[in-house]
Amino acid sequence: MPQKLSRSNARFRPLALLGLLPLLAGCDLVVLDPAGDVARQQGNLILISTGLMLLIIVPVMILTVVFAWRYRAANKEATYKPDWDHSTQLELVIWAAPLLIIICLGALTWVATHLLDPYRPLARIAPGQAVSAAVEPVEVQVVALDWKWLFIYPKQGIASVNELALPTHRPVRFRISSSSVMNSFYIPALAGQIYAMPGMETKLHGVFNKTGEFSGFSANYSGAGFSDMRFAVKSLSDSDFSAWVAATKAGGGTLDRSAYLKLEKPSEKVPAQRFAAVEPQLFDAIVNMCVEPGKMCMHDMMSIDAAGGAGVAGLGNVRSLTYDKFAARGTGAGYWGRRYVGALCSAPPAASADRPDARAADLTPLTGAGLPRPAPTMAAFGARPAPSPQS
Repeated sequence: MPQKLSRSNARFRPLALLGLLPLLAGCDLVVLDPAGDVARQQGNLILISTGLMLLIIVPVMILTVVFAWRYRAANKEATYKPDWDHSTQLELVIWAAPLLIIICLGALTWVATHLLDPYRPLARIAPGQAVSAAVEPVEVQVVALDWKWLFIYPKQGIASVNELALPTHRPVRFRISSSSVMNSFYIPALAGQIYAMPGMETKLHGVFNKTGEFSGFSANYSGAGFSDMRFAVKSLSDSDFSAWVAATKAGGGTLDRSAYLKLEKPSEKVPAQRFAAVEPQLFDAIVNMCVEPGKMCMHDMMSIDAAGGAGVAGLGNVRSLTYDKFAARGTGAGYWGRRYVGALCSAPPAASADRPDARAADLTPLTGAGLPRPAPTMAAFGARPAPSPQS
């Protein structure tokens, strides 16, 4: 008797699992139901691509069952053609349908890849609502630390750790970098993910269309504290965002270079904190890996290299490096000599407003580069210019 009951219960287990499916209706699929226009376009791209692929997958699955049932061994009425080997109509269906779907997917992906380019400034903040020329995007400088996130608001002159506040219906422009290893900056409700790499700067544009509290995290493994590398994201109205900025400025604290070097040390499960003031050009120093006083910035080094080097005068212009990445820039000497070129006089890096990607985007069709062909010159045909007459 117990064995019969166990067998009957085993039969009804699949039905019990099916009964749990309605409970999944309460799940919040933020990727397919985001709060930002860019993320919504990306979610629609996923749905459209999936639907196009199901146009061929679903009929194949249905026909598999139909053919297996119709041509089963017990069905004596099914047509039996042992010498059948070709059907032009069937070949057209088999090859034409997938080919058309691939063409549609390719065109859709090509257009979406350009329109949803993370480096491309936003041309709209909602369907049918273009970005006004009078609206200035909110700029946020993002730095991936071990293991926390630093957000710098250069226009507002404030900064925060593991807390990001943004106004709704305003374009947001992220400038993203990292202090040590590669991470991935991802806010599913706002836009797609993009990598944060040391010594480099990546960009991301997005917009929130409704208020609420969301979450962001790193989507790329970066060490022991990676699991807790999450931050709160607040989508606020204009008045609430202004109040948040005012409260941050009233809270005190300054993020200068010395404070950043302390903040940069590896730490886990860091609570949210704010800074009322930020040292100017701190983010550019982080990107150029020259936060330490006196250390040469990468843009200086590249400028010197482009000019042919510093010559003999630069041979002795080196200093001991007491600041390494492994132990949060600890101390010690001996590993690879631990020396670096001392800073030379140079111009500061260009401000973000002077960057070419700050110009407004348009919605003209994507027609390719369209660059004119350069005019032919004598050098193009291998000819050498005539020597100048000597006096």
